[in-house]
Amino acid sequence: MGIFSKTCEYAMRSVFFIAHRTSDGKKVGIKEISLGIDSPEHFLAKILQSLSKQDIVKSAKGPNGGFYMDEANLKRPLADVVKAIDGRKIFTGCGLGLSYCSEINPCPLHNDFKIIREKITKMLEETSIENFNENLNLGITSLKK
Repeated sequence: MGIFSKTCEYAMRSVFFIAHRTSDGKKVGIKEISLGIDSPEHFLAKILQSLSKQDIVKSAKGPNGGFYMDEANLKRPLADVVKAIDGRKIFTGCGLGLSYCSEINPCPLHNDFKIIREKITKMLEETSIENFNENLNLGITSLKK
């Protein structure tokens, strides 16, 4: 199990897949994305609709349509994808999910989890979609289980 929701995991994988497959200016269809990241197509359609509405990916209709990314999309931090799908909880939430947890009233995990949360936030804010795409282009990274 990951630290992100299943929906967010698919969202990140789909964003990386789209960036990778459209770097030459082409567009990629939902069937290809679904196969490429091992995701149910109907589930992926909802995710991509949400990412498109929030301008994290672009979409075009018609026979030559599909999903793609432009330079601005590629420069966006991975944190934008997480916020679009899972909200800000990973950046601010309690490790135990307690609503009362704070600096003044910490839960037993508060201080340790705060350090982890800050590292995750830093990684997500400082890693652009484009950074990850370079590893995919080199064949270092795989998006399937």
